[in-house]
Amino acid sequence: MLRQAVILVGGLGTRLGERTKSVPKPMLEIGGRPFLDTLIDELARYHVFDEILLLAGHKADIVESHYAGAATGRAKILVSRETEPLGTGGALVHAREVLHDRFLLLNGDSLFDFNLLDLIARARGGRVHMALRDGVVGDRYGRVVLDGDIVRDFIAPGAGATGPVNAGIYVVDKTVLHEIETLPASLEQDVFPGLVKSGALRGTAYRGYFIDIGIPDDFARADRELRDKLRRPAVFFDRDGVLNHDSGYTFESHRLAWIEGAREAVKAVNDAGYFAFVITNQSGVARGYYEEHHVVALHRWMADQMALIGAHIDAFEYCPDHPDGSVARYCRVSDRRKPAPGMITDLAQRFPVDMTRSMVIGDKPSDIEAARAAGLPGHLFEGGNLETYVRERLIPAGHP
Repeated sequence: MLRQAVILVGGLGTRLGERTKSVPKPMLEIGGRPFLDTLIDELARYHVFDEILLLAGHKADIVESHYAGAATGRAKILVSRETEPLGTGGALVHAREVLHDRFLLLNGDSLFDFNLLDLIARARGGRVHMALRDGVVGDRYGRVVLDGDIVRDFIAPGAGATGPVNAGIYVVDKTVLHEIETLPASLEQDVFPGLVKSGALRGTAYRGYFIDIGIPDDFARADRELRDKLRRPAVFFDRDGVLNHDSGYTFESHRLAWIEGAREAVKAVNDAGYFAFVITNQSGVARGYYEEHHVVALHRWMADQMALIGAHIDAFEYCPDHPDGSVARYCRVSDRRKPAPGMITDLAQRFPVDMTRSMVIGDKPSDIEAARAAGLPGHLFEGGNLETYVRERLIPAGHP
């Protein structure tokens, strides 16, 4: 399982003029907050990364002070600081000792809204597997020539070519650093051409919202639209009886049996551009059958199992309370326990959810009542293949 995400945040950003003389480009505010905060939050949604490594250069002290000792979700945030500009390839060489054998690499000045775990799941061959943005109009970006998923060539900007563009997101095998003999070095200019010749550079094209803040016009556009573009509809899944068979107070991974098509259903939600949430009553905690850390551990295991096929849950919410519980601190009425809508409304406050296009999928009347109380349609799953059931109800939420 790939556990490390690496973000390149060291460029000078000269095309943005005065803005980047005192602030690193990824730390500039877009939509009221540092752009890098948004990128990190997007990574944290996947619940598979244990570490997010920031490769800082220009004004690195600002990056270090902002993220010193920080963590998000299950990921700790680390900073590797260059003492001189080394280029995108050189930044990796400089951080060699802290890089994992395989890692996800992202440019810190662009955002591409697609299912990152699909790219990771596909990256089985080649030493670098690129995410490509399909359907880009105009000559600002160079184009990538694909033969299946093998990258055969790059066409320079302005040449009038069509085809997908490099979106600046890669699954990287650390052995590519052996190709870098002198510094500074650029991945795009000094490493990728050699990988093309050997057939070791792969790519997959995706659709989804893409923005690069590197030039003033796109910087202004991102500032206007990013917050709205990251607003997504959501599918709120009940857990026991929907994602896994309800065997009665499930809390051990070796006893969890997936519903047919459950992981694939979550991936379908991811690929359609929706948030995927779990909302589950866990009164077994209140009844003393297991503890909260058992629930958290099971959800982490479920996240890892989903990631193997490129699926993820954006947040697992659970309510451990029950008014008839035997454990005193959980023996209470809670507005988070279904049929109350608290878990749904809490998620809608924490995430930019488009509630007008969202839904709940459950297997009990209490799930449907919670949906109704939150103002959402509720769908009663009564068995069968969950992927088929979900696909019949999804409307793609993608961006042009």
